[in-house]
Amino acid sequence: MTKQTHAFQAEVKQLLHLVTHALYSNKEIFLRELISNASDACDKLRFEALHNAELYEDQPNLAVRISVDHDQRTLTISDNGIGLSAEEAIANLGTIAKSGTKEFMTALSDSQKKDAQSQGSLIGQFGVGFYSGYIVADRITVESRRAGLPPEQGVRWSSEGTGDFEIEAITRTQRGTDIILHLRKDEGGGEDDFLRAWKLRSIIGKYSDHIGLPILMRKEEWDADKGEYKQTDEWETMNKASALWTRAKSDITAEEYESFYKQISHDTEAPLAYTHNRVEGRSEYTQLLYVPAKAPFDLWNRDKHVGLKLYVKRVFIMDDAQALMPTYLRFIKGVVDSNDLPLNVSRELLQESRDVKAIREGCTKRVLSMIEDVAANQADKYLAFWREFGSVLKEGLGEDFTNQERLAKLLRFASTTQDEGVALADYVSRMKEGQEAIYYITADSLAAAKSSPQLEIFRKKGIEVLLLTDRVDEWMLSHLYEFDGKPLQSVVKGAGDLGKLQDEAEKKEAEAAAEAFKPTIDKLKNVLADKARDVRVSSRLVDSPACLVVEEGDMSGHLERLLKQAGQIGHDKATKPILEINTQHALVQRLQADLDNPRADDIAHILFDQAVLAEGGHLADPADYVKRVNALLTA
Repeated sequence: MTKQTHAFQAEVKQLLHLVTHALYSNKEIFLRELISNASDACDKLRFEALHNAELYEDQPNLAVRISVDHDQRTLTISDNGIGLSAEEAIANLGTIAKSGTKEFMTALSDSQKKDAQSQGSLIGQFGVGFYSGYIVADRITVESRRAGLPPEQGVRWSSEGTGDFEIEAITRTQRGTDIILHLRKDEGGGEDDFLRAWKLRSIIGKYSDHIGLPILMRKEEWDADKGEYKQTDEWETMNKASALWTRAKSDITAEEYESFYKQISHDTEAPLAYTHNRVEGRSEYTQLLYVPAKAPFDLWNRDKHVGLKLYVKRVFIMDDAQALMPTYLRFIKGVVDSNDLPLNVSRELLQESRDVKAIREGCTKRVLSMIEDVAANQADKYLAFWREFGSVLKEGLGEDFTNQERLAKLLRFASTTQDEGVALADYVSRMKEGQEAIYYITADSLAAAKSSPQLEIFRKKGIEVLLLTDRVDEWMLSHLYEFDGKPLQSVVKGAGDLGKLQDEAEKKEAEAAAEAFKPTIDKLKNVLADKARDVRVSSRLVDSPACLVVEEGDMSGHLERLLKQAGQIGHDKATKPILEINTQHALVQRLQADLDNPRADDIAHILFDQAVLAEGGHLADPADYVKRVNALLTA
């Protein structure tokens, strides 16, 4: 066959422009595509050779070779796989998005397909991958010979990727295919990066380390006389030629698991825990998931692209497949390798599908099981995990209603009995006889929560109260209403009715105090009409003169402050709280005894302002408060 010129199919010119300018988000992807295609060719040969061993000829060892020619500015990807005949070159390379792989799989019987899949075949994955070479090259030359054909039936295909391609017969002794990329002069920003061995090694390590056959490059040695590296005749393997997650768990050591984690996460510490499983059923995939020991510095950046590494039949697709893990588990690192996920033409964007949902649900359940195991069997280790990631895990209460009950069991808090590590189940097991609710308080800090006047009656009666100090806690509580049939109740909301924990004598005493101090309550209501919604006698105070509470269903003072800081509500927007007074306190009794004193108004304002400060709030007019206190001290 003499040299012939063929026109591409009608729409190829336009599609090639799309491929070279818009299809891929970064240029180095081309090498991943071409190496994957070479691996495909070797898989096809391996499969056909099951029935015809002569196809191996004198080359039984399959491999991919990468070589560069600095003088000619060419990068060559070679394989000794199945190769192409002249007819296949015209049909497959002259038609966009058609590599021949689909037709190859269609021709297989069902039993043959099973055989191919059992060998871990990568057959059936590629469409326009070959044309990605035009991202970096202004001409591509393909030299190939199909296995089983004589050397004289080799073929050379060449095109600049515009409107046509040339094809001619050549003599080629070696089976397989060479793809020769003639790199553009401006490639690599003038640095010719894709002709540099270190760059190629980096790309291979990132995208193709998992390929199940060796990827070889010529070894380089330093030439001291010329001051540069020069190639030798010795070939060295650039990849491990084995994906860790595809191996049996019994064959992988803990050190190998840790090393792989550090490789994919760039972490210097070993992971806290990991799980490795193969899932079969409607969706078949392998998952290797890690819980880091330390939180990254940008953990709270919810806009950062994070996620699992996604592979399809060991072909790397993307670094941050967010769809495979819920946002509240964004700290999880690992790999998912699916056998049947759908992909778009570029293999960079995952199409939403039922398979994606099934994998996300499966990964979520597996991660929660892993965390539950640590919580149940390694309390100290789990406490360390909670310090790092507890605040993020709480987000799941509002994001993942399916697993809300499991997440609630994993929560850990501080309480009035211990500073950290209190599980809701532990709290329930320690509840007083007759206690019907799980009591909690939210505050800006642990110290502020502990010193809150609203806790005084609980401390006196020995009732444990959870101390919630994370900024996310208020949001979490809007989704978590009960645990184990016990409602969660804020100690700063409602009338502070302790139910069965408050005996009849205490209730009668509170009623009598409210009647006796009615003149004081009326005075306070009048003076503080613009600050307080109501004034009443408190059943929760023991040592403090007053405190602020809100009605059930209203926004707590702590939440209001958080929303103001976030700009969600204006600083002039405020919910009027309820002022509760302690009739046993000397300051309240002094006010009751001398309601007609001109200083009574000052005492009323001081009681309210002190209550604001005690709950961690900010005074609207601090100077006025100081003035009133000074006047009272010098009276």
